[in-house]
Amino acid sequence: MSQPDDPELMLDELLQRWPETVPVFIRHKMLCVGCLVTPFHSVVDACAEYGLDTDTFMAELQEAVSAGPAPR
Repeated sequence: MSQPDDPELMLDELLQRWPETVPVFIRHKMLCVGCLVTPFHSVVDACAEYGLDTDTFMAELQEAVSAGPAPR
């Protein structure tokens, strides 16, 4: 089973299984949320595309997942 700490995880799976990560992408002004390419790009691919450090970005994603879903 995929985990949110896997840098090879496809973006569509990450965003669907852990929607609390969406604000991380938005904060970095990444257009991944809603993009048609997310089934084909991993977190590593997105970081390369946007010039982000993968380890730092993964840490932010993990923090979002650990915090849990935002209250409604």
